[in-house]
Order: sequence, then C-alpha cells, then structure tokens
Amino acid sequence: MRAVMRSWAGRVGLVLTALVVVMAVAAPLLAPHDPYRQSVVRRLKPPVWMEGGVEGHLLGTDQLGRDNLSRLIYGARISLFVGAATVVVAGAVGTALGVLAGYHGGRVDYVISTLINAAWSFPFILLALIIVAVLGAGLQNLVVALVATSWASFARIARGEVMAVKGREFVAAAEALGLRTWRTLLRHVLPNVTSSLLVVATIEFGRAILRESFLSFLGLGVPPSIPSWGGMLSEARPYVFTMWWLVFMPGASIFVTTLGVNLLGDGLRDAFDPRTRGR
Repeated sequence: MRAVMRSWAGRVGLVLTALVVVMAVAAPLLAPHDPYRQSVVRRLKPPVWMEGGVEGHLLGTDQLGRDNLSRLIYGARISLFVGAATVVVAGAVGTALGVLAGYHGGRVDYVISTLINAAWSFPFILLALIIVAVLGAGLQNLVVALVATSWASFARIARGEVMAVKGREFVAAAEALGLRTWRTLLRHVLPNVTSSLLVVATIEFGRAILRESFLSFLGLGVPPSIPSWGGMLSEARPYVFTMWWLVFMPGASIFVTTLGVNLLGDGLRDAFDPRTRGR
C-alpha cells in the first residue's frame, strides 16, 4: 500500500476506484429512491439545478420517471461485477495457458499459440452474437462472451514474459536444485511477470466495462429491467440532442471508473515489479 501511495497515479486511482466500489456496495444506503420506481408525472425532468428540475431528484429522471442518481449508483454494481468477473476468469485461464506455452515450448507452445491467434483474429461482436444466440441474453452469458474474447490478451503477454524470464540465471539455478516445475513457476517466474499482467488486467477491466455498455446498448447484455450504465445510454439515445444530461451522466461514470482502474494499475505495477521495489 505504501508503494502504491508513493505515486500520484496510484493515489488518484485508489481514491476513484474506492469511491466507485463504496458506491456499489452501499447502493441501498446511498440511493435516494428506488431505481425501479416509475412516475409518469415526473418523467424526463432535468437535474435540480436546471430550470424545471424537481426537488428530491438531484440528477433528474429518465423517460419512465425513474431517478437517474439512484440508477447510476445501482449501475455501478453491474459494471464492477462484469469487469471483475471478466478479469479474474480470463486472467486465470489466459495466464495459465501463457505460462505453460512460454515455459514448455514445443508442441504445447504451438497449440496454445494457435488458439491465441485464432481468438485474436475472431471479431468480438460476432463471437458475442454467437454466444448470446446459443446461450441467450443475460448477465452470466455476457461474462462468458467477454471472457472468451479477453483471455488471449493475458495468454500472449504471459507467454512472451515467461519466454524472456525462463532463460535467466535464477530460473536455471532453481531447476538445477531440483525444484518441481510448479514451484519454479510460482516462486521464480510468476513474480517477474506480475507487473505486466497487472497492466493487462487494468486495460481489460476497463475494456470489459466498455464492452458491457456496448452490448447492453445493443440489447445483447444486461436485461433492460436491471440498472446499468450501458442500458442507460441505450435508453437515452432518442434524447441525445435535447437532454444531454441523460447521456453525459452514465458516460462520465464509465469514464471515471475506467480512468481510476487504469491509474490504480499503474501504481500496482510499480509496487509489484521486483525491478522497482524498494526504490
């Protein structure tokens, strides 16, 4: 933690990410209204500081009279869950395959590299459409689609880093001492590739949030009944030129969350990198 707090990027990223996490966890306590409650009388009201604003609805209401602030707060839950689930599952699968390919080489490397190239060459939207068409729309299937298009990034970086590290003297010494392969990988190889994987994880986290918003915007992601930032953008599309705040607020939420995670990733990279630790 001290290493993360040394850099301004780590401090800013930690604050922004913590605010979004607290907002998501404490959504029932922070939301001023029920995000599902509709009111025909108070539909499409502007924020309270603008002309026509209604007291009690700080950021106004949407086309169904639902409170925008409450939906933004609850929407953080969906974005964080999708981003975290995608990074954890795709990171675990991709890192494991990349480490195996880079360390063992030979046929193992050939097979895994072929899978990586196939995953990179397959269009994301086409794969997402296939998965949704086969499994159906929903939050879990959305995560499956994002994992299927994200694991290759972790695998490619892990493979390249392991290939560069496995020829170092400390790895050769560990092998000469008779350490088992899994212990050599966990103790001597992975710590030297963690910093690069953290950078990929932060990028993929933000990309997962953007892709969730994109798929929800097309109606292929989170069901419209569940508050999500992508769904709010989709619902605000007819009002983009007349009621800018309906588009700006969920868009700004996506931007701030992605920025915070990326800045926090820079701080974590410096903290976990053995080459910069202790400086």
